[in-house]
Amino acid sequence: MAGKLDGKKIAFLFADGVEQVELEEPLKAVKEEGADVDLISLEEGEVQAFQHLDHGDKIKADKAVSDADVSDYDGLVVPGGVANPDFLRADEDAMSFVRGFFEAGKPAGVICHGPWVLVETGVVDGMKVTSWPSLKTDIRNAGGKWVDQEVAVDGNLITSRKPDDLPAFCKALIEQLAQRRARAA
Repeated sequence: MAGKLDGKKIAFLFADGVEQVELEEPLKAVKEEGADVDLISLEEGEVQAFQHLDHGDKIKADKAVSDADVSDYDGLVVPGGVANPDFLRADEDAMSFVRGFFEAGKPAGVICHGPWVLVETGVVDGMKVTSWPSLKTDIRNAGGKWVDQEVAVDGNLITSRKPDDLPAFCKALIEQLAQRRARAA
């Protein structure tokens, strides 16, 4: 049986401190629908994931963000974790990569603390965004319209608040990626 995302390639961008479940659940969901994925970090190799404040597994990044090209991907996922987006938003290559998805009109799914990268890139102005509640002031200060709901979709942007919201996030992410496929066909 064909998956909704057959032939699609999705970039997962993360760094040390990534919330493990927020990486693994969307990764599993898009793979089950037939998508090919690249795990991208600041450098190729092992990245330390977390389970809230405890160390989780080390996850191997397939490539460094400096070697990644937006044109190779149909969509982007940026998981949360408190430290993860802070490391990402301090990296010029990572911010250029994220911004490229918005400039190309490609879907981007961002979870929990991940919207900090959106604030840093300047893409949230005028957009409806949800996140972990502590980011609402940052999002509003960047011109975003913060909402408290399990998933928010605004154009090609899909955002979610926390691990409990992952089922709704994964469903919305797959719908957006599949719709993009239908429009492109």
